[in-house]
Amino acid sequence: MIRAGLTGGLATGKSFVGSVFAELGCHVVRADDLGHEVMLPGGEAYAGIIEAFGTDILEPGGKIDRRKLASQVFNDPEKLSRLNSIVHPAVFRREEEFVENVLRTDPSGIVMVEAAILIETGRYRWFDRLILVVCTPEQQLERALKRDKTSREEVAARLSRQMPLEEKRRFADYVIDTSGTKEQTIEQTRRVYESLRSIKV
Repeated sequence: MIRAGLTGGLATGKSFVGSVFAELGCHVVRADDLGHEVMLPGGEAYAGIIEAFGTDILEPGGKIDRRKLASQVFNDPEKLSRLNSIVHPAVFRREEEFVENVLRTDPSGIVMVEAAILIETGRYRWFDRLILVVCTPEQQLERALKRDKTSREEVAARLSRQMPLEEKRRFADYVIDTSGTKEQTIEQTRRVYESLRSIKV
């Protein structure tokens, strides 16, 4: 089995590339989805987050309001680090369970974890291969504005807090550039898939 990490910056097209890999036959899981799950009531990170950040971040039904939580942590590195220390271990355990399930059901398959900060957390070392998705900074900004319905200033601030894509390239085994057409992105993804299929581990 090949363990591949799929990463990139804000609005570079990771999820689209991940969906193409899934169509080609890879077993793809999104760390964002796992993060949502562990923060739900009863999830592994729920109680720890409430203890650390209080009940003001809760919706009336008891769910964590992710926007309220984000507004507390994203301009406070200490609080963000505290949140990550609660959420990341739970997400990593779920990733490992996902990989173990694939190993049992498809031992010669390709399992892929899509996550924005694989490099920053050091998690990239857990994978056999790392795939980086890139596009131009202008495209990141425009795509994020269109997708997230937020302000240009907020998107620019989020981008400024991320590791530059050029720096991430140093860690990548493959780079998929989504700045062209969808067809070009699909073709690049197909070539990476074929290369992964040829690896013997």
